[in-house]
Amino acid sequence: MTYETNQTHDQNLKSWVESANAPDTDFPIQNLPFCVFTRSCTYENIRIGVAIGDFVLDIYSCYECCLFDDESFNIAVTANNYCLDHSVMRKNATVQSAFRRRLVEILSENADEETQKNVKRNLIPTDEVEFYLPAHIGDYTDFYCSIFHATNVGSMFRPDNPLLPNYKYVPIGYHGRASSIVVSGTEITRPKGQNRSDEEKPPEYIPAKNLDYEMEVGFFVGNGNELGETVSIEDAEKHIFGLCLVNDWSARDVQAWEYQPLGPFLAKNFATSVSPFVVTMEALAPFRTNAFARPKGDPQPLDYLSSEANEKSGGFDINLEVYLQTQRMRDENTEPFLLSRSNTKDLYWTIGQMLTHHASNGCNLQTGDLMATGTVSGADKNARGCLLELTWRGKEPIELPNGETRRFLEDGDEVIMKGFCEREGFRRIGFGECRGIILPAE
Repeated sequence: MTYETNQTHDQNLKSWVESANAPDTDFPIQNLPFCVFTRSCTYENIRIGVAIGDFVLDIYSCYECCLFDDESFNIAVTANNYCLDHSVMRKNATVQSAFRRRLVEILSENADEETQKNVKRNLIPTDEVEFYLPAHIGDYTDFYCSIFHATNVGSMFRPDNPLLPNYKYVPIGYHGRASSIVVSGTEITRPKGQNRSDEEKPPEYIPAKNLDYEMEVGFFVGNGNELGETVSIEDAEKHIFGLCLVNDWSARDVQAWEYQPLGPFLAKNFATSVSPFVVTMEALAPFRTNAFARPKGDPQPLDYLSSEANEKSGGFDINLEVYLQTQRMRDENTEPFLLSRSNTKDLYWTIGQMLTHHASNGCNLQTGDLMATGTVSGADKNARGCLLELTWRGKEPIELPNGETRRFLEDGDEVIMKGFCEREGFRRIGFGECRGIILPAE
């Protein structure tokens, strides 16, 4: 199913939480993404919250104040759980929509004085909150769904044959490591690995030299499927709860040596960062778009990956930005430098197709599982979603405004990813940030 726009998307809606009305906020009343948090000063029980302006709303405390009606009760009463997959993600679309409507009611400028008073006591400034992973992620799968990224990378290693024959028929992916997924802000230790940069010598075990980021979008499984069951393309989005930002850190020199014949391994599984906020499928309804327009001559998706609805609105119009701030830039109080801008409209496969294909062999997807799109790159050079592409495997270093250069990430570098949606007639909504600083290898 695809959510339709409704009264909760009205661009004229305003909140009595003033910061939610700022034109550049990621979290207006039209967004209301979920998160998992504690108060930094007290480290009380981990709770489920919703971001609104510069605050996080404690959902369970609002439930205790009797702020939710019968329709929205089912989510509120479970909001004292420590992750979204034990509560919100398992609920059906009807329950989730009712909860969203009630949130808009109690946060709207039209809410009565008593309601505002009761809600206000459960608002916590974002800078007083510590965030956790949104879900207990049992499994993580990373796809490779940007044809521009795949073509660029293929061109570096196979100039005469950049795309392998299967790429336009099947959403390519690999199983990542769920245990090393961390929330935004977690420091990333430079990994060690085997490096064979000199083909005349045996490999050596050293800290990765070519450390990289990958700008991706992730999506969480809501309701799963039983082992042996498949998920049709028509029903795929019924199994998707919401989207987040993902940084799939990559050690390119390790990857170049180990990836054949079975693909990514230690070059990828040392860390993956995710943003703390999960933007729901319903919040994203105004920003749906056509699936990628395949060039003439490209094969059409096989029947199990094809539907009229997916072609019409299976894509998302999400703007993605990557910034870099070096240690020297922080010392000099210099703003982060914009490295690239890309958009999920350029993904060759939709998230519905990714999920359907994942379950097409009867694989049982489970609530809280995370899937990611792979690096989101566009046709232009400034839309390349990783340093491997931006510097063309290190041959074209990036010049930073302060005179520094980068081929790949150095110790002390911080990568900052942002995502947002804009469309005429609707409020801008965002994903917050996904950040990580590189620490030296141990």
